Formats: sequence, C-alpha cells, structure tokens
Amino acid sequence: MCVKGLYFLTVLSGLAASGVLQVSGMRIYTSGDMEAVNGTDVRLKCTFQSSSTINANAIVISWSFRPLKPGREESVFHYQQRPYPPLEGIFRKRVSWAGDVMGRDASIILQQVKFTYNGTYICQVKNPPDVHGTVGEIRLRVVTTASFSELLLLALAIGGAIAGVVILLIIIVSCRRCRKRRQRQQEGSEEAPRKERKDPTACHPSRSFHLYLSETSFEIDSSDGMISDPSTGSESSSEEEGPSSDEEEEDDSD
Repeated sequence: MCVKGLYFLTVLSGLAASGVLQVSGMRIYTSGDMEAVNGTDVRLKCTFQSSSTINANAIVISWSFRPLKPGREESVFHYQQRPYPPLEGIFRKRVSWAGDVMGRDASIILQQVKFTYNGTYICQVKNPPDVHGTVGEIRLRVVTTASFSELLLLALAIGGAIAGVVILLIIIVSCRRCRKRRQRQQEGSEEAPRKERKDPTACHPSRSFHLYLSETSFEIDSSDGMISDPSTGSESSSEEEGPSSDEEEEDDSD
C-alpha cells in the first residue's frame, strides 16, 4: 500500500514538473506600502494573472478599504463589464478607473486624498472559472509633506531630465558644427585648383606689350617685301639734314 502511494506521488510530481498539470488560482500583484501628500491624487496599482482566458464580460474586480482605527470595511470601487464608482461614503466622487481588463490591470486613482484615507486597500479579482486565489493589499499613508526619499527621487528625476536635454542639445550642436566644417573643407578643395599663382615680379600684360611696341619698330620695304633693320629717330634726322647742307654750299659757289 505504501509502495502504491509513493508511486502515485511520484507520478503527480513528474506531471507537475513537466507542465501537464497547471495550478489554478488568481495571482494578484500590488505595490505594497505607499505614501501620498494630503490633497494630491495617487494611483493604487493592482495587476493580476489568471490561469484562464480573460473574459471581459465575466471578470469582476472589487476594491475595499480597511481603516487604521477599528471599524468596518468599506467598499471603494467595483468593476463588472464597466466601472461602478461608490455612490456614498468617504470615497464618493473621489475614485476613478485607471485599469485595463484585457491588459490585466485593475488599478484605480484616489483623487485629493485626505488623512481619513489612511489604511489598507484590498484588491480582489475573479475571472470565472478562476475565482480562487490570494488578494492584493496596499497600505497607504497620507502625510503633510513628501518624505526626504520622495523629494530625492523627484529631484533626481528632474535633474536626469534636464541633463538628458542638455546632452541632446550638445550632440545636435556638435553635429551641426562638424557638418559645416566638412562643407567648408569641400568648398575649399573645389576652389583651390582654380586659383592661379601670380608672380609679383611680372608686369601687367597690357603694360609689357605697350613697352615692347614703344622700344622696337620695324620697316617693310615695298620693293622686295623684306623687313629692314630698326632705325632710330636720330639717324633719320641726320640723313634728312645732310643733303640740305650740300645744297647750300653749291648755291654759295655759284
């Protein structure tokens, strides 16, 4: 008999380990302890996992509140096909739906919390046939001002956001400068071959041509078409003056 019992337990353990048997039950996850400043809104986060397929028409979500002081438990919120906020009590017009059934989210938002909201909030989800399982609890503490840890987290979040923006701006400016520098280098490389180096000792072409014409002259003989040697103004003037003196002497002898 003992041998058969051990054999049966061994078979069940093997089936469970292989995943053939699935443990039914609703598993709910909450944020645990929370702190909120008086007069602000706070989101009570509650998510769940079910072994059955989510049926939006059959799923039931309920929130209840248990105060710190001895007292009866009070209904906070109810969801079945659509949200049902409380019509009376301290949570009247102070609760709104913030969840998504198909996304396995059953969260709610408490608006303008008061000190009377100190206590434990209980989240319960039923997804037939998965109606058994643990419940989720959130212990809320309403305070006058935020604690040092929350202020530190807020400061770190703001500082991180500002640092991210500054780094992004630096990257953008650096990219623009690199792009402009590359454009200038490309433009310089394209214009460099077009520039000609000028010799500072050379005269202007028009001036040098003018000097050349003024210093040198050529004469062309119409008889044979040959170019004669260059002549200066002094020689031509002497030839022209020579015959005139001889003629004067002959006239005197006569």
